[in-house]
Amino acid sequence: MKILIVTEAWDPQVNGVVRTLKMTRRELQALGHEVALLTPAAFRSLPCPTYPEIRLSLASRRAVARAIDAEAPDCLHLATEGPLGWAARAVALERGWPFTTAYHSRFPEYVHARCRMPLPWMYALLRRFHNAGRATLVPTPAIVRDLQARGFSQARLWSRGVDLGTFHDEGLRLERQASPVFLYVGRLAVEKNVEAFLTLDLPGEKWVAGDGPARARLEAAHPEARWFGVLDGASLATLYRSADVMVFPSRTDTFGLVMLEAMACGTPVAAYPVPGPLDVIGDGPGGVLHEDLRSACLQALERPRRGARAHAERHSWAAASAQFLQALAPIPPSLRGAAARPVGKRPAGGAA
Repeated sequence: MKILIVTEAWDPQVNGVVRTLKMTRRELQALGHEVALLTPAAFRSLPCPTYPEIRLSLASRRAVARAIDAEAPDCLHLATEGPLGWAARAVALERGWPFTTAYHSRFPEYVHARCRMPLPWMYALLRRFHNAGRATLVPTPAIVRDLQARGFSQARLWSRGVDLGTFHDEGLRLERQASPVFLYVGRLAVEKNVEAFLTLDLPGEKWVAGDGPARARLEAAHPEARWFGVLDGASLATLYRSADVMVFPSRTDTFGLVMLEAMACGTPVAAYPVPGPLDVIGDGPGGVLHEDLRSACLQALERPRRGARAHAERHSWAAASAQFLQALAPIPPSLRGAAARPVGKRPAGGAA
């Protein structure tokens, strides 16, 4: 089966959406499926305001239709709600093609944090996008319930995994100047609430890995922290292993792959008891959830590293990818190809 994934998030970005798509593609290919990606790299694009790493496609609907037809997919999945995703959605609806979508990020909250756009407006827009599909794939049960309560009719679970071969608890560790070491890994942006970590009164050292629009401001305000920039693969695993606690201060993430990666390296997690951490950590041995983040950090120091690793081992990309595969909606052979329904001809009764 050939699966086409349409996404605004892809290389050279380093984030959870890109990692999820890469690992899912790897697992699907191992099962014998062909996975193609349609990204802004195929078209003229411009940087997304406040998030320049993401490119926004300027392609017309016809150009997107031609790109889709060049791949001749058996299934269509829209991974992001950007211009490329909306154009591909329009093409699919005009042709009567079924498709699936994914809800990777709390996009309404991210937009609200930047420009104060009312949350009901953004959720209404996203409902329009996602409810036209056969399934909206969501990373945790808590987010599934939240979206269902907001009127998303097709929400269903597509969990996440961790690459246990890359992220493991045996190997090199970095030198430290003091103990313990509290680590943050992720994007440096307002919605990640990194300031809540950096302003905590904690013993030892604070380490930060990642990049984003808030990096310069945060570095200037907190020169006492150790800043590592963007790391990936073995270097990131070494960093996780070298810390005593990984701190996850976000209140808006839908999942938080970095929590699984840290635990796979034997490092317990401290976080708020909000969706994402509630599903990933819960009351298990992988970390501590508390409304007082400082208390969570100090309590997490007492969690055995072997317990964190064991908790991470419960999450596999193979199982997550099986959920993705089961949710896909095959395009009927009679509707495939550009000639089946020209762009601009909406079928009677088609969803908008």
